[in-house]
Order: sequence, then structure tokens, then C-alpha cells
Amino acid sequence: MAQTKQQILSHLASAGTHPKHRFGQNFMIDQNIVRLIVDAAQVIRDDTVIEVGPGTGTLTDELLERAGKVIAVEIDRDLAGVLRETFGQRDNFMLIEGDALNGKHAVHPALHALIVPGHTKLVANLPYNIASPLVIELLLAGVQTLVFTVQKEVADRLKAKEDTSDFGPLTVMAQMLADVEVLRTLSPGAFWPAPKIDSSLVRMTRNDKLGSHARDFGLFVHKVFSFRRKTLRKAIDMAGYVVPLAELGIEETIRAESLSPGTFWRMYEARVRS
Repeated sequence: MAQTKQQILSHLASAGTHPKHRFGQNFMIDQNIVRLIVDAAQVIRDDTVIEVGPGTGTLTDELLERAGKVIAVEIDRDLAGVLRETFGQRDNFMLIEGDALNGKHAVHPALHALIVPGHTKLVANLPYNIASPLVIELLLAGVQTLVFTVQKEVADRLKAKEDTSDFGPLTVMAQMLADVEVLRTLSPGAFWPAPKIDSSLVRMTRNDKLGSHARDFGLFVHKVFSFRRKTLRKAIDMAGYVVPLAELGIEETIRAESLSPGTFWRMYEARVRS
């Protein structure tokens, strides 16, 4: 059952702490949303589930009832103590105290070692400040299903179509690595402290079209998008690549945000370093 605001306050008070903005802490207090998240992930007893940013454990409790193993990753030492005290005796609970990311482009080594490609899920109310790089890194590490809440603007970028303001490098990487669904919008009242913006519930199912080229492809996409105000021909030239756009049937005077993720892949395959 989701913790009430009063229960969360009690946990925080016992730990001598408070919600920390730098960690993006907004605790979930809506029981219906808690159930919806776990149901959307179809968590079963065979699953190993990663929860990043478990906070005081409201979603953790539900996950422990359904999953074979729950790996909670909490950077806040005070909240890690709360989790250890609350769930430390549960056989299927494991706590990693630290940042889920090791820099911007790698998963925490201890967490990475526990991921079994195709058999691990992420289910989490993600801290807003790490959501974008984290979901990509977990997909690259082999996590099969990711169900998470995130600020609506990030969800919009994950699901965006070309020729829209939300379309960018995150969109391309996400859609080349997974099938992306935005399941519903969540109001600020589902959380405490209430964020100033709406959130979204997102499900990503791994569907890797990049294989061993993922890192290099990501670099290519980011470099081209770094000149997004230029025409595609100029952007590619300034990024240091040679791409035969005419041979690919791609208009040279459009901009990067007008291309589908699949077209970026076609350009990548045809590229030559200048």
C-alpha cells in the first residue's frame, strides 16, 4: 500500500531528513498509481526488478510482494537507512547505496553486474534529474522492460515524432532501442512534495536495432544534432562526417529534426569520417 504523506513525514523525521531537491525527490502517495505502475510492468515472481530512487519505500513494498528479487538503488544516505531498516530482513530485497549512474554514460558497476539481459526490469518513480541518461544506459545494459514515472516533458521527448520541437537525440536513441509507450499523464497531486509540472507513466520494451553500434551511433546522432539550426548538409559537414545524402534520397536542405530515427540509421550506415 502506498504510504500517506503523514507516513512519509514520519519516516523522514525518524531519519532526521527532508525531501532533497538536488536528488529530485517527489514521493508517490497515490495507491492507485502504485498499483498501475507495477501492473504495467507485469511483475511476476520470476522477475528481477531494479528500482532507482525508492525513497521511503512506497513502491518497493508492492514490488517485494510480486517480484523474485528487488534491487533498490538509493543515493540518499538518510533514505538508504530507512530502506535498510524497513526491508533489510526481506529475503528478496537488495540495496545498492549510491548513484545508479557511473558518470553520464555508464550504469553503476554493482548494478550493471546484476543485470541479466532479457530477464531484468526497471520499475521506478525516477528522480527527474537522471531519468534521460539512465533509461538509455539501462537499455544498453540489457534491461528488457522499463516502466517508470518521469516529468511529462521527458516522456514527450521519448515518444516524439520528427518535425516537432520535442524530437531530438534522446528520441532517436530511445526509439532505436525500444518500443515506447506513454500510458498516462499524472497530476502533481499524486506526489509529495507536489512537483510544479505534470508527470507521465512510460513503458519501454527493449527492441534493439543498433546492436554493437549503439555507442557510436549515439555519438553520430548527438554530433549532427549539435548543429540542429543548420541545414542537414552543413550539420553533417560540421560534425565531421561525409554522408552521400543524394544517394540515400535525403534532402540536403532540411534540418536534423525532420528525419526519422530509421533515416538517421541509414545515414550512419553510409557515413564516412571526413
